[in-house]
Amino acid sequence: MADLISGYAVVFNTETLIGSFREKVARGAFDKSLQEYPDVLALWNHDYDRPLGRTSSGTLDLRSDLAGLWFGLNPDETTPDGLTAIGNIRRQDVSGCSFGFTVLRETWDEGLDDQLPLRTIEEAVLWEVSLCSIPAYQGTSAVLSGAQRNTTAASRRIAERQAAMEMKIRGIR
Repeated sequence: MADLISGYAVVFNTETLIGSFREKVARGAFDKSLQEYPDVLALWNHDYDRPLGRTSSGTLDLRSDLAGLWFGLNPDETTPDGLTAIGNIRRQDVSGCSFGFTVLRETWDEGLDDQLPLRTIEEAVLWEVSLCSIPAYQGTSAVLSGAQRNTTAASRRIAERQAAMEMKIRGIR
């Protein structure tokens, strides 16, 4: 039975602090990218020397839905990085994600006097999703299940429910 890591690499319309500004990703921001640039990598902590999967090889599945950008990753259990990913996600030492992208279209809202400016990413090219221990967006998730590849839909539904519950607990709508 292969281990599947799944969750949300991006949660839409939730704000985070990026240095001197706030940021959020609009729903559908990666839809065009997923069609036009179908080779997206899954990495360990944004390290291009530590690939865990990729869409073109069928070891990474990405889907944009109402909540965010869902992923299903089948790491190679015969590699040190695959085992590292599985072990850290299983223990929940790592439970979040990040992503690498190029912004194509964005809007800025200067906010009120006591607020930092807000950047909304409306369209972007997605290059990679990463499992990471300190994600910029706290609503992201990564969980492990012993699942075959044909149960990806069930794993996605479980991850969606878990992410929705986490967001509700944190007061995110």
